[in-house]
Amino acid sequence: MKLIVGLGNPGTKYESTRHNVGFRVVRAWHAMHALDFDGWKNKFQGLVSEGRIGNEKIALLLPQTYMNESGRAVREAVDFWKIEPTDIILVSDDFSLPLGKLRLRREGSAGGHNGLKSIFVLLGTEEIPRLRLGIGNELLEHLPAEKFVLEPFAENELEPLIATLRSAVEALNIILMEGLEEAMNRYN
Repeated sequence: MKLIVGLGNPGTKYESTRHNVGFRVVRAWHAMHALDFDGWKNKFQGLVSEGRIGNEKIALLLPQTYMNESGRAVREAVDFWKIEPTDIILVSDDFSLPLGKLRLRREGSAGGHNGLKSIFVLLGTEEIPRLRLGIGNELLEHLPAEKFVLEPFAENELEPLIATLRSAVEALNIILMEGLEEAMNRYN
């Protein structure tokens, strides 16, 4: 079984912010595979959808705990399904990467991302695969990071954002069908 976790903040206030690209990717991936998955339901302090891709059971999780407490929802899901950290895929934003850039990693630090940090602390490991989407631009030079990530994307960023979301959805497909290593070879 695999658990795909999209990171973001709940509510319409945050829907279009940079910090919510993880939610957007997982929702888009879910829409692409809607026939193979059930609808979203409240579970584990998050929204959960379950299904299958081939013979693999997949659970999708969008924590509703707000970003900085994402680990609480992930911990509940991991405990319930008895999932190994290496069978989790975290999808998050990364302001240190420019908009349009994807980065896949098998493990590593939170890099200042409080949602990842919360998950790593509560699971007791940083050895969790993750797909990070670049959200950085020159505005970051003028705003503190905690404000920057809660900003919406500018009009001129929407086209590259959509292309990045599509690439991230395809990267998830490759991870699930061909493995993390193959996805890393294609997107890093």
